[in-house]
Amino acid sequence: MPVADRVAEVRAQITELAQSSLTASELMQKMVKLLHERMLKYNWVGFYMLEPGAQPPVLVLGAFEGAMTPHTRIPLNQGICGAAASSGQTVVVDDVRKDPRYLACSLETKSEIVVPVFVRARVVGELDIDSHFPAAFTPEHQDLVKYCAVLVGKKLETAGQ
Repeated sequence: MPVADRVAEVRAQITELAQSSLTASELMQKMVKLLHERMLKYNWVGFYMLEPGAQPPVLVLGAFEGAMTPHTRIPLNQGICGAAASSGQTVVVDDVRKDPRYLACSLETKSEIVVPVFVRARVVGELDIDSHFPAAFTPEHQDLVKYCAVLVGKKLETAGQ
């Protein structure tokens, strides 16, 4: 199946999940499972959420699919995850070995994308995906991951976060 077709199919399934999930937590759990299972190059998929009131601010691992990670709490001044959350910008790294911000979780990881999740224009977390393939996150993949982050942000917003 061509990548564009798979991305379109998964996007439609993600839309259905967003409509049928009762809570943001349920949506995040189902979303990481679907992305991990359906997107062949997505070897680790997870959400990190900002811990409310933590000083200094810290990202805490939430729903994820893939191997266990030692990085369950990430300060905003560390790693690619910290860079995305503190800047509010999507970060795509085609080769993690060349990025000094990368916090090694797996020797197999070659590329990573981190997309912030916003509620009322404020970063509240992020969707982090690792791949065992270099440059795995094409523009089509980036659009899909951003779409997922937007849906989670909307679900969190309607929940009153």
